[in-house]
Amino acid sequence: MSVDRTQVLRAAAALLTRKATATMDEVARAAGIGRATLHRHFAGRDALVRALEELGLQELEAAHDRARTDEGPADEAVRRLVAEVEPVAPLLSFLVTENQLFEGDQQNEGWERLDARVSALFRRGQEQGVFRIDLTPAWLTEAFYGLIGSGAWAVQDGRVAAKDFQYMIVELLLGGARRSVEK
Repeated sequence: MSVDRTQVLRAAAALLTRKATATMDEVARAAGIGRATLHRHFAGRDALVRALEELGLQELEAAHDRARTDEGPADEAVRRLVAEVEPVAPLLSFLVTENQLFEGDQQNEGWERLDARVSALFRRGQEQGVFRIDLTPAWLTEAFYGLIGSGAWAVQDGRVAAKDFQYMIVELLLGGARRSVEK
């Protein structure tokens, strides 16, 4: 029987998002495979987390590409980005809280690329006069990640309807980031 590595990673992400301390046995059960099969694909938890990171970064980069974040008004690009990131939001939620990914010298360069792309979007919005200039692009980027992660958790936990994910994130993020027009 062939094991779909991506499906195993998605099952692991869904479990680890809900239960960060899940064991490899629990991950294997969630993926519908045996522990030995899981270990053939991932030597241990660190290898699993690193594989999740690679998958997440690939999917986030693809979401940025699909959202065309360098086109049109920045606030509309943020709306498109939230919509494109929604399917990978649970994985992003897990990854941004997984400390081992951000400690030491082995931080994946993909995070820097991702941060640069999101920050560039907010910087462009500031240059267009759409976003407040008293909030740094770095802070708006962190707020974006935080809202995506929290929204994913709230949907997964059943406290927020999945259909409301995009609306609530976009309205809160843009409501706080938009530059108010002086009268």
